[in-house]
Amino acid sequence: MSTMTPESFSKRSFVYRQLAGAEFAEVAGGALATDFKNGRAQAEKSGLLDLSVLPRTGFRGSRAAEHLKAAGLPVPAKPNQAEQSANGELVLRLSMKEFWVLGSLADNGAAIDALNQRPLPDSDCYALYCQDSHNWITLTGAALPETMAKVCGVDLREASFARGAIAQTSAARINVIVVNHEVKGIPCFSILSDSASAEYLWESLLDAMAEFGGEVIGSNALA
Repeated sequence: MSTMTPESFSKRSFVYRQLAGAEFAEVAGGALATDFKNGRAQAEKSGLLDLSVLPRTGFRGSRAAEHLKAAGLPVPAKPNQAEQSANGELVLRLSMKEFWVLGSLADNGAAIDALNQRPLPDSDCYALYCQDSHNWITLTGAALPETMAKVCGVDLREASFARGAIAQTSAARINVIVVNHEVKGIPCFSILSDSASAEYLWESLLDAMAEFGGEVIGSNALA
């Protein structure tokens, strides 16, 4: 059994104290929870996954879309939409001129590091630093809309919130960005919120999941 812990690194997830009992792997200079006692079956039912150490980045400006296209990434046509690259990165269009890019478990976010090293256009394209400002929690499984209904007033059922949709709303009285996507055929809601509220949101989601048999999972459950 690995002896690696989040305390082994100066870079830590915002909810690392809630991950006791997990197996960890080093990702981007931090510890990513890869395994709990539960695997894919739990992810398909109702899982809670912390991806806060996985790399992500963002860009704002009239030439931000151009910058992403030059890097070979898909660009959603309008705000509050997300598209997934062939490698698994999620490109979020939060407004006409603002984009976030979330790393893929397929390469542990290596493509994000490469994207951050690309020269920016000469004008009106600026980097955003959402890696540290926001935590990243992912809900998985068949009970996503029912779980979120306990903490969020927005209708996130499939008829109103299709795959690829983004909701900029509040959950448990915290401002959140919710992205509807999937990983290896498993439905997912990725939730990004202010890092200072990460532990509170984590506990709120765990409480909301209890009715549906929800439990914490590691990233290998989505492999």
